[in-house]
Amino acid sequence: MAKITTLFVDIGGVLLTNGWDREDRSLASKKFGLNLEEMESRHRLTFDTFEIGKISLEEYLKRVVFYEKRSFSQEEFQKFMMEQSSPYPEMLELIQSVKKKHHLKVVAVNNEAKELNVHRIKEFKLGTIIDFFVSSCFVHLRKPDDEIYRLALDFSQASPEEVLYIEDREMFVQIAESLGIKGLHHKDFASTQDKIVHFFAPA
Repeated sequence: MAKITTLFVDIGGVLLTNGWDREDRSLASKKFGLNLEEMESRHRLTFDTFEIGKISLEEYLKRVVFYEKRSFSQEEFQKFMMEQSSPYPEMLELIQSVKKKHHLKVVAVNNEAKELNVHRIKEFKLGTIIDFFVSSCFVHLRKPDDEIYRLALDFSQASPEEVLYIEDREMFVQIAESLGIKGLHHKDFASTQDKIVHFFAPA
């Protein structure tokens, strides 16, 4: 079995909470008095375009929230969006520990809009753990497109059998595994901590 040299890791749902999921949008609808059903409908129509970096956060919000006059500003709403992110400290510590112990290159492979991605990288100092970011907003591809994994392999100069991928969405793990990448379906800290050691056990 090839030695693992590189760790691919998702951000939202693994290292941090999701950046802007349905729960966050539901909270926003209550705080700002928005029609959640209309907001969700507009979100679904444009979110993919937002996540692959084809439109800015400002343009996304014009389409989803500010398509009519509001009693609050874009700045207020954006601040609320950014405040919804929080870290999973145990997972961050685990990835840092495994990276150091096994001298790994760590690559984020994630779907995230640019403004949220940049904010979260800085706010939670992800650059101290992750060597580089293959984020949908930068590469204009998003999971489940398997091309994003191929790009991550090219950028990291790692062969698939040398890579372990930690991801909370099982389908994405399966897609990566179809390319020869080893997958670990993340459900919670305890099970991931237990499973990860087996990938580094002596043959």
